[in-house]
Amino acid sequence: MDDTTAATTTAAAAASAGTTYNNNRNKKKKNQTPEAKFHSDLTLCSKNKDLHAAISLYESATSQRLNQSHFNTLLYLCSNSVTDPSLKPLALTYGFRIYDHMLSLHIKPNEASITSAARLAAAKGDGDYAFGLVKSMEIAPRLRTYDPALMCFCENLEAEKAYEVEEQMGKVGVSLEEPELAALLKVSSETGNGERVYGYLHKLRNVVRSVGDSTTAKAIEDWFCGEKAREVGEVNWEVERVEKAVEKNGGGWHGLGWIGKGDWVVKRANVDSAGRCGGCGVQLACVDIDDAETERFAQSVAALALEREVKANFSEFQDWLETHGDFEFIVDGANIGLYQQNFADGGFSVSQLDAVVKELYNWSGNKWPLVVLHNKRLRALLENPSQRKLVEEWMDNGILYTTPTGSNDDWYWMYAAVKVKSLLVTNDEMRDHIFELLGSSFFLKWKERHQVRYTFVKGNLKLQMPPPYSSVIQESKKGSWHLPVAGNSSDCNESLRTWLCITRPSVCEAFDKVPVNAETSENGHCISNLDSRSPCKSESVTRSNGLHNSVHSFQSSDDKAVSLTGKRKERSPSPSKPSHTPN
Repeated sequence: MDDTTAATTTAAAAASAGTTYNNNRNKKKKNQTPEAKFHSDLTLCSKNKDLHAAISLYESATSQRLNQSHFNTLLYLCSNSVTDPSLKPLALTYGFRIYDHMLSLHIKPNEASITSAARLAAAKGDGDYAFGLVKSMEIAPRLRTYDPALMCFCENLEAEKAYEVEEQMGKVGVSLEEPELAALLKVSSETGNGERVYGYLHKLRNVVRSVGDSTTAKAIEDWFCGEKAREVGEVNWEVERVEKAVEKNGGGWHGLGWIGKGDWVVKRANVDSAGRCGGCGVQLACVDIDDAETERFAQSVAALALEREVKANFSEFQDWLETHGDFEFIVDGANIGLYQQNFADGGFSVSQLDAVVKELYNWSGNKWPLVVLHNKRLRALLENPSQRKLVEEWMDNGILYTTPTGSNDDWYWMYAAVKVKSLLVTNDEMRDHIFELLGSSFFLKWKERHQVRYTFVKGNLKLQMPPPYSSVIQESKKGSWHLPVAGNSSDCNESLRTWLCITRPSVCEAFDKVPVNAETSENGHCISNLDSRSPCKSESVTRSNGLHNSVHSFQSSDDKAVSLTGKRKERSPSPSKPSHTPN
């Protein structure tokens, strides 16, 4: 058989098979029960978003043919059609009729049914009815179930009712996301509730890293350029109290409320690679997790480690760290020693680890880092005559902590870095299941602030310190706000991102005038009295041209930018500590 004949035969066979399939399918359609046909046709209406056809089907159906799934499909189509002005009257009329019909048949609405009915009520402007539906639920509602009532109240400027919905959401464990927070901030702004606006700014800070431009950013700009914003704030404020709050919170916010009075200057600006705002010149902070989060994080790591490690071994490490834990850097020894060693003669590279140790020693003012290494690695290194002397020097200088046989050294270096608030030198992305157990609420924030990555290019070490600033919503000790706007930068060039730069000149000027040895109040705190005025204006500012290389960008302890980040105070050099080698 030639190729042409074979191809013709194959095509004929395929056509025959297709005809047989279509005949069988048509035969099945002809043999469908009325119930099955109704379900199939309604599904097609939903797929095509055809409200008119769906209503025609509903009108022709008998009550015996309708079940919860059918009612939910019809309600979904009606609630989705209210956004179309030409369909809205029809959707509302039939939507409520269908919901009442469902109840009359004693079919209990589920979460999907109530969500659709609540959307219909909100489209009619009846937030009370929408919220009443949610409160009547016997099953756990979701965010989408609360949204119609919340958004309706916000649009109608019924602020107190919107706050009630938020409170109810909190009681059942439903978390607000950016659209809901933006709506609550907007209604608070438009009703002149400055305290609520302040609270929602901080809730946004906890939920998102950047704000949406079209809705959230505009609502924020509108508030700060409004009349009410100029009146909110404390006239008497304590500089020391604000600074201590910023430090305690890990940098980037104080949470003490509005500072000072007077108008705000609202700008759109860029932040250069060193973290300096092109709009006001403020150095943005490296935002760390706060003291309470740090303690909870350390306890979580310890609890998981004690479950998976020999309890006595890890407890011994905890006790050792309490006595010797004065380290600026914790080093994942295995990660560095095995870096790029996957070749024929590759092995554990002592020279790479030594290069890292010496570089960190120089950078931290002649303080040795702590290297965590499994004891089997240490034994192998000590058995090698060419490496023994160097390793013994490390041991003499108190550099090494060796983890016992059968242990996972990841738990040890992670716990040490968190507990003593040190920087962690490793290229480990910490995506393993053991790190997933810690959750992501503040783990990613901690990792961004504390992980030091490294490379060796032709044998030369390059350390990449954490970024000099965090691209997150920040409140400065001077009461100014900086909010990154989403969607206008690339991951590789953060300096192209637009930021909202919001400052209160009266506060900035008064803060800058406070001398180092200022007069203090009776309780020892420095007091500044503020009540000046300046016009609010919205303007665009191009980014600064200054560049800052994040490689080798470690800042000294007396640098002003570091004090803004809440970085822990420098400890005085400690005496040499003995290395620990478990038996």
